[in-house]
Amino acid sequence: MPDSLHIETFILGDWQTNCYVLHAKPVVADATLPTPCWIVDAGFEPHKLIQYIKRNNLAPRAVLLTHAHIDHIAGLPDIRRHWPDLPILIHEDETAFLTDPMLNLSAFLPEPLVVPEATATFKHGDTLEVAGLACLIRHTPGHSPGGATLYFQSESTAFVGDTLFRDSVGRSDFPTSDQAALFRSISEQLLTLPDDTRVLPGHGPATTIGRERRSNPFLRQT
Repeated sequence: MPDSLHIETFILGDWQTNCYVLHAKPVVADATLPTPCWIVDAGFEPHKLIQYIKRNNLAPRAVLLTHAHIDHIAGLPDIRRHWPDLPILIHEDETAFLTDPMLNLSAFLPEPLVVPEATATFKHGDTLEVAGLACLIRHTPGHSPGGATLYFQSESTAFVGDTLFRDSVGRSDFPTSDQAALFRSISEQLLTLPDDTRVLPGHGPATTIGRERRSNPFLRQT
């Protein structure tokens, strides 16, 4: 498996959200110029993530959101306090979630959540350049309407948000969820990837497409 992309994982907040910092290898902590990095999702209490970026002389270029439920966006205000102009990118179908507590599932919490608006959107089939590598956007709705997978073919790696987990799949009982769309996304956009593709989900341990194809009990119908 190619290994030119460094992926640092942070498990943030009480909801144990997997958030990631991506940058090219190697990173030189004492370099004069900072190394560009990208953030994938921003959960509650992102202090460890922020400290990692600063300690390693990294320069954030954007936050890429797999979707906009509260546990994946709650850290955006803290991140923006450190980098006020940092771009926030999300699928075009989910921009309203960032400023609507009903949509981002925070309306019934003690402090409903409104976070900074997206500065740009992406859609299915778009390609972003991240750390000098091509990142293909695959629209994977179902858990939420704008769920997106960030697929690095050259690295055999897919960031899938809450669409697919090790031995499980994303919830589809939220007001904007769609169970049929979820399984269609998994079948058409994820299980079509090579078996050795590393799957980095929004919660829980990493897995591979091949493992989930063989043993995930929820995928027998796909």
